[in-house]
Amino acid sequence: MMKLGRRDLLIASAATLAASTLPGRLAAQEATETHGLSIFGDLKYPADFKQLDFVNPQAPKGGIFSEIKTTIAYNQNFLTFNTLNAYILNGDGAQGMELTFATLMARATDEPDAIYGLAARAVRVSADKLAYTFLLRPEAKFHDGTQLTAHDVVFSLTTLKEKGHPNIQQMLRDLVEAKADDDASVTLRFAEKRARDVPLYAATLPIFSRAYYATKTFDSTSLDIPLGSGAYRVGRFEAGRYNEFERVKNWWGADLPIMRGQLNFDVVRYEYYRDREVAFEGFTGKSYLFREEFTSRIWATRYEFPAMKDGRVKREVLVDETPSGAQGWFINTRRERFQDRRVREALINAFDFEWTNKNLMYGSYNRTHSVFQNSDMMATGKPSAEEMALLEPFRGKVPDDVFGEPYLPPVSDGSGADRVSLRKATQLLNDAGWTIRDGKRRNAKGEQLTLEFLIDEPTFQPHHMPFIKNLGTIGIDATLRVVDAVQFRRRLDDFDFDATVQRFSFSTTPGDSLRTYFSSQAAAIKGSRNLAGMADPAIDMLIEKIIAADTRPELVFAARALDRVIRANRYWVPHWNKASHWIAYWDLYSRPAAKPKYARGVMETWWYDRDKAAKTDRAG
Repeated sequence: MMKLGRRDLLIASAATLAASTLPGRLAAQEATETHGLSIFGDLKYPADFKQLDFVNPQAPKGGIFSEIKTTIAYNQNFLTFNTLNAYILNGDGAQGMELTFATLMARATDEPDAIYGLAARAVRVSADKLAYTFLLRPEAKFHDGTQLTAHDVVFSLTTLKEKGHPNIQQMLRDLVEAKADDDASVTLRFAEKRARDVPLYAATLPIFSRAYYATKTFDSTSLDIPLGSGAYRVGRFEAGRYNEFERVKNWWGADLPIMRGQLNFDVVRYEYYRDREVAFEGFTGKSYLFREEFTSRIWATRYEFPAMKDGRVKREVLVDETPSGAQGWFINTRRERFQDRRVREALINAFDFEWTNKNLMYGSYNRTHSVFQNSDMMATGKPSAEEMALLEPFRGKVPDDVFGEPYLPPVSDGSGADRVSLRKATQLLNDAGWTIRDGKRRNAKGEQLTLEFLIDEPTFQPHHMPFIKNLGTIGIDATLRVVDAVQFRRRLDDFDFDATVQRFSFSTTPGDSLRTYFSSQAAAIKGSRNLAGMADPAIDMLIEKIIAADTRPELVFAARALDRVIRANRYWVPHWNKASHWIAYWDLYSRPAAKPKYARGVMETWWYDRDKAAKTDRAG
């Protein structure tokens, strides 16, 4: 097998050009076989690699790892679950279901985007990069002992494209065909202008059992345990409270190079709490064993409980080298009163980050400016020549400040009611036709300017209240509504809100996923991540430029141009970020000396340390 590097890509590109005049059969014969894939072709690990650099291949198996999960996807909910189907729109999916399903390939998180063979031992890429033939491992099996075949892969990808969560459907829109060549090989064909990351995305989607779903309805909510082929199977659970996964003994993939030294716990358990205060108390009482802290007040003042003082609980800060992405109040521009950019900028001016950071968050954070915060894709200074070439066709169609310094939210005096910022907000609202009458902002029709913030748990209440007070000062009738987790999810899916908090981040090599957050198409898709309702031809075009980039520098220039347009349109009130993870854990674990660059490595590379556990238990 050959390593697919940049030189190979150049050769392959030339071959593609030549093959375009030859019969399709000859072009197909020029496929390159490789053990891994990355967006621009570079792979850190050779074909004969034995393990990833950031794991301990001798890590013992056993013990339990439990936490409140910090990332979710598709229909999963941080606060509850009512279905074990986590790949559709309906219901609130249980966290961790990805542990139960094998994928064709799996991530190496010390590389920006590389994936290596899991259920597939290798992949053959056609010269035109439109066909990917995955060669399956004969040892790959489902938990009932049945063979995992190419027909299962075809069923899975076809079903997800037709019936999966809308975000999956959108990502798979350029998958033209999935075809089983035989039981052990499957060919995926993609559209000519597909994003570079779509084949990688398809290769990391779950593989379902075709036979299992012959008698099941795929797109229905259910607490039936699905048949998987991954490292874990569903164990005990109580809907809305906790769910466990049990390690599959003698799992066929445990000693593969991409998996060796990973997924070491016998039981992985996720806990659900509706309130962060209660969740913290659960941790201090050892109801769960690992916690990433997101509340600066708790981090600064509450880690003084007995188990922390006597060393049974450890606390650390892990460096986060990934792009911080964006967090903030996203404003729903589908609502007519928020379609004027000046109104949205007035909202930004009414938020006093400096006061909030000092008084509510112990000065722990930096202000977020960009959707690509803390990465080289973040726009700074005036546009480069390369950026200007991308932006110039939209002059007169995008705000003028796109062509100057990128927009930065105002820096306040920290008083909580900065007069300069509030005067600017007042002027913006007046210019937009929202004038004060009877103490309230009204338009020419007499309609009042109101704003309801929607959240699903009370932690953010203190951050909203001074903001709401400032909005009242400038005549906007703002309120806060806290709803239960299920209603919150439904209202976001239906875009039934004025403004809500969202946090997202992208990999160092973003691709097709940008469409699900920012594109005009996503703005109209129920359940999409485009909460702000961005529907701008300039944004759509720049996303396509990023997706089509042939080199990393081309991608970076296009991303910076996109960042400028998004920031110029004031779609969100930016929050805050920090380039680190705050973690705390009961001292029962050991881990490799270094974490992977692009991930925490928790729980994937940690293991249960029986000696530490015995010592901790004795101390307790």
